[in-house]
Amino acid sequence: MRIAFAGTPEFARTALERLHAAGFEIALVLTQPDRPAGRGMQLQPSAVKQFALANALPLAQPRSLRLDGKFPDDASAAKQALQDARIDAIVVAAYGLILPRWVLELPRLGCLNIHASLLPRWRGAAPIHRAIEAGDAETGITIMQMDEGLDTGDMLLVEREAIRATDTTATLHDRLAVLGGRLVVEALELAACGGLSRTPQPAGGVTYAHKIEKAEAAIDWSAPADAIERRVRAFDPFPGANFRHAGEVVKLWRAQAVDGTGAPGTVLRSEPLTVACGDRALALLELQRPGGRRISAREFLHARPIAPGVRLGD
Repeated sequence: MRIAFAGTPEFARTALERLHAAGFEIALVLTQPDRPAGRGMQLQPSAVKQFALANALPLAQPRSLRLDGKFPDDASAAKQALQDARIDAIVVAAYGLILPRWVLELPRLGCLNIHASLLPRWRGAAPIHRAIEAGDAETGITIMQMDEGLDTGDMLLVEREAIRATDTTATLHDRLAVLGGRLVVEALELAACGGLSRTPQPAGGVTYAHKIEKAEAAIDWSAPADAIERRVRAFDPFPGANFRHAGEVVKLWRAQAVDGTGAPGTVLRSEPLTVACGDRALALLELQRPGGRRISAREFLHARPIAPGVRLGD
């Protein structure tokens, strides 16, 4: 089976690695153009591009796939490359560009998407973050037959994954990436012998995982402690939950809901560093000052004491 692969970040690279190791003929890799990153804002290749170059896989980086869009030359070149590749299917994982109808209809087996949720729950851009933030007990991978809607296509394979009480987006992401790679290989093997069945998504239970915005990272101490603790885990590694103290934006990387009462945002005690919330309180366990590294709350307080009664954010 000849396939094309469309993806950009590490989640997608894991799937591409698994497909390559399984022996699929990868006739073309699509990934987003290099982006500036790091302190020097130098152009950096995506994780998928790095793997493609290291394994001499044909590569294209169109800025758009819309023939009538802002970059029609990019789209036309990509269309020609896909047609020349004579592919049977396209595997898509966190690509970041919209696939227009001509892409969806080009391969005989269509486009198979690796989506990190149990559809129709958490359609959209940030399913892993939102599942943790919402307190879901489980999530998983859905291999979906793509259509023109936002994650609305028929389900091909589904496998569940428990969300652990200590999971961050980083830890859950890594497990789901491995699961997605394994499941898409299974889906393609079934498709090759005509054994892949399609199931429409249920009409009920639809939720949307909206893109994570940096503005969401500021902690609202009037929220319940459990909700703040989940958001801390959901926003690790990006964008990092934070609060203001002594003129600085301090990131909070690890916390635990505990008993306690007081005006929201008020430090109740220093050992452990505990802050009152709208319901109960939150023990702050791992913090980071601007330009510093992640450190324990005890190390943080040794350098910058915070007395009980101080209200964070004031």
